[in-house]
Amino acid sequence: MPPAKPSNVSSAAPAGHIGLIAAVSIGIGGMVGAGIFSILGIVAHAAGNAMWLAFAIGGVVALLSTYSYAKLGATFPSAGGAVHFLVKSFGDSVLAGGLNLFMWAGYIISLALYATAFGGYAATFVTTTPSPLLLKSLAVVPVVVLTLVNAFGATFMGRWETLIVAVKVAILVLFAAVGLCFIRPGYLSPELWPETKSVLFGAGVLFIGYEGFGLITNAAADMRDPRKMLPRALYISVILVIALYLAVALTVTGNLSDYEIEQSKDYALAEAAKPFLGQFGFRLIAIAALFSTASAINATLFGSANVCYMIARDGELIFDLSGIAMMGSAAFLLIYAAVNAGHLKVLNQTGASAIIVWLSLLTCLAMFAILCLYTYQEQPRAIAALILIAAASFAAEWVYRRWTRRRITERA
Repeated sequence: MPPAKPSNVSSAAPAGHIGLIAAVSIGIGGMVGAGIFSILGIVAHAAGNAMWLAFAIGGVVALLSTYSYAKLGATFPSAGGAVHFLVKSFGDSVLAGGLNLFMWAGYIISLALYATAFGGYAATFVTTTPSPLLLKSLAVVPVVVLTLVNAFGATFMGRWETLIVAVKVAILVLFAAVGLCFIRPGYLSPELWPETKSVLFGAGVLFIGYEGFGLITNAAADMRDPRKMLPRALYISVILVIALYLAVALTVTGNLSDYEIEQSKDYALAEAAKPFLGQFGFRLIAIAALFSTASAINATLFGSANVCYMIARDGELIFDLSGIAMMGSAAFLLIYAAVNAGHLKVLNQTGASAIIVWLSLLTCLAMFAILCLYTYQEQPRAIAALILIAAASFAAEWVYRRWTRRRITERA
């Protein structure tokens, strides 16, 4: 991908290539795919038939951070997005650099998650008993293909993203619109809801399904008027995704029992279409899953490519890391909390409401704590992995700075 533009965006800069529709598409593409197709089974395992409530809670947390990102993005438009926000807030420090590395690890985890989901759904078109080799091979395909797509630049990427987002959203809207007419009210009864902590656990796990809205800020340098367009794109994409998630979650839990969801957790959406659309519905949703996970990979590649450029340009260190969905959600919750904490230091420049930013910070930290508790109960080793990732990020940043004496530079 061509080098990103400098973080300063002025009237003298060439007109950007990404419009409002393309920017919204990047946000939707980065969100839809993780929450709906990749981790639906995990959320259902935690929240049961109150899964839709978990999505609602996660949406509120995401919407609060959207406000913070909108204010920061309008004030400091840059191809670096959260990277730039952290530097503006905390300055040239190991803290900002370590958080940048930790965020990069989150991107790698996200790509692995989306690619795995793509491979799982793609395999349903080949066999009912896919081999590990087939699943891995199919998972690699979208990453390779969409890396080539991104290589053609922002304009081509924006058009491609708009197309695949339009297709998958159309299919999901059809699924929800028809499926809501066939739900069984008994499946949604509050009497069947699990305890409150289980719903909150589900909300924490699924945050990776919302974190993609932050990728819109990475496209700021390619927007025509980021100070106006960026906030609009952020709010539109997050609100639309919340509405879509709620509709789809209600359709799934209203058409499948907890047992049926558990048995088909890797393709619960497709299975939920069978009662009212039959095998055609199963295949239709599987196709939507392919488009959805592909667009999530596409949007994440675009955002992480810009971050990669910022890191290489400004003196950061890049390393690869694989992980699991829970760790991805935890990583992004921590990063979003850090961005909100940093925002409090520059409120006089952004003009944001201190109350809303504080609320956003506290909800991110609360979800992070809840997720850590759930992860400890379900997969204790993942907590050790999270600590190791964080420690490695800050240690690598400290060592690299002492070794090269390079620093993160701020752009006017």
